[in-house]
This record gives sequence, C-alpha cells and structure tokens, in this order.
Amino acid sequence: MAKNDLIGGSIWEEYSNKVAELMNNPKHRGRFTQEEADSKGFKLIVADFGAESCGDAVRLYWLVNPNGDIIENAKYESFGCGTAIASSDMMVELCIGKSVDEAVKITNLDVEMALRDSPDIPAVPPQKMHCSVMAYDVIKKAASLYKGVDMASFEQEIIVCECARVSLSTIKEVIRLNDLKTVEDITNYTKAGAFCKSCIKPGGHEDREYYLVDILRETREEMEKDKLLQNANTVFGGGTVAFNDMTIVQKIKAIESIIDENIRPMLVMDGGNIEILDVKDSGSHTDVYIRYLGACSGCASSSTGTLFAIENVLKAKLDNALRVFPV
Repeated sequence: MAKNDLIGGSIWEEYSNKVAELMNNPKHRGRFTQEEADSKGFKLIVADFGAESCGDAVRLYWLVNPNGDIIENAKYESFGCGTAIASSDMMVELCIGKSVDEAVKITNLDVEMALRDSPDIPAVPPQKMHCSVMAYDVIKKAASLYKGVDMASFEQEIIVCECARVSLSTIKEVIRLNDLKTVEDITNYTKAGAFCKSCIKPGGHEDREYYLVDILRETREEMEKDKLLQNANTVFGGGTVAFNDMTIVQKIKAIESIIDENIRPMLVMDGGNIEILDVKDSGSHTDVYIRYLGACSGCASSSTGTLFAIENVLKAKLDNALRVFPV
C-alpha cells in the first residue's frame, strides 16, 4: 500500500518511505515464549514501556545468550500508532546481535536516523519523535531487568530534550561558551527543541521539569553575576571569587589572562608560543593541558625548565593546587 493510499495531504509527506514500509510490513513484530527460550538455552526478557503523552505502549522480547550477554533474537508487540510500530521495529533491528551493554547505548536518535531515507531529512514529523524515545526507553527497561538494576542507573545526566537526548549540563555549558542569547540559538547548537518542542516552554504536549526558556534566563543571569564579580576583582583568584570557586569557563579565562600577561611574551621573544587545550577539575587539583607552538614545541626545556616556570607562575598567581601537563 502506498503512502498516499493511507493518509492524504502534505503531512504524510513528512514520513520517510522506510517508516511507511515498516508500518505496513513490520519485520520483527511478534513474541517469544519461555519454552522457546529454554529450548535454545537463552534467557527470556520481557519489558513493557508506555508513553504517557499519547497512550502508546510497546512490549519488547529479548532472547539473550548468557555466554557474552548477546541478544540473539528480539521481537516486540506495539500498542499504538503506525510510527510507534515503525520505531519499535527498527529498534529491534538495531538490538539483534548486540550485547546488552551495546544495546543500551542505542539512542532514540539512532532509531530515527536509521528510519531516514536521506541523512538530512527527518524520518517523521517533530510531533512523532516521542515514538523513537519510547523505543529507546524500552531498551533501558529490558537491560535493567536483565542486569537486575534500576533504569535510572543507565542515565547519568538530567535530560532536558528527550527527542535529541540533550542534557541540562550540555545546554548550560553551550550557552556560556558561545554567549547564546535566544532559544533558537540553543536549538541551532544542540538540536534541543528541534523536534516535538515540548522542552522549549510550558504548554507543549508533554510536561517537562526543565524548559529551555527558563534554562536560558537563569544561565544568562548567572553569567551576568559572574561578569560583575570578575570585574570587581583586580586580580584573578583574589577578591570576591576564589579560584577554586570559579566555574571551568572562569578558570580558563583566568589562566589565559595570566599566560597573556606573564608567560606568552617571554615565549614569543624566543620564537615560541603556547595554547591551552583543556582545563579539568580532578579532585583536589586543577589540571591545565597545554600545547607548545613554534620553537617551544621542539625545545628540550619544554618538559623541564619552561614547564616548571609556567606552572610556578600559575600557582603563584592563581592557586597552589594547579598542575600543568604538556600534550
């Protein structure tokens, strides 16, 4: 049956041919019994998950080989719309042959991307992205049953946009690093809010704990406070904000400032230079990863005298627990 035989108008054109095909001819729809699992020496996992926003639900069946935790076969039963069927069918396709640990890394975006006819054209309209999210969630449910752990153990971040799997920390950091000022900017940089749009502001098809409009406002307010505090300090690390209390972004700016004033001029005079690659908090220390440029990159003292001088200046100006590592 062709797409236009099912749904008329332009809306149907927003669905890929792969989605239409799996709606009509699903490959993995069905169920396994305990007897089938026992006959093969596999463990049967049956996981249920439902989407409160639309009432759709999916039941996932895994036949897992305990030798390597490999998902030897999988099927599903879907209780919902055609998009839920297509998403569930592709989700099962992606699971088969993988270990449980590999399967739990499959995201809703992997499912949606696999359903596309073209890499640049979404497989479903934005309001239907929740179907692939449901497919992602039922994998986590199945893995939690197999491993005997809670589903939450597979989620290390607070997810703001379920459709694009974008975390709260990522959104806040992108706003800060790129000085973003609008929700549209956030969407362009992270894809958060690009699909069902429920995470943009209250009033969408699904209630959320965090909304982009609030995150943007609160982060911009924090940035303004940080700016005022930095301006109030005559020396980084002193005054109102101690170095240890700074955010990573503030620390990078502080380190760059000290390097520009006290270190880079000396290196440039000898035909060299330096760039900061990364700054990480590692317990009681702040680790600065640098790369030497120009003459410094081949200098014998780059790992001894020059390195010690750089580290000592940063310790004296900023914090004694600061460490420098050349990469």
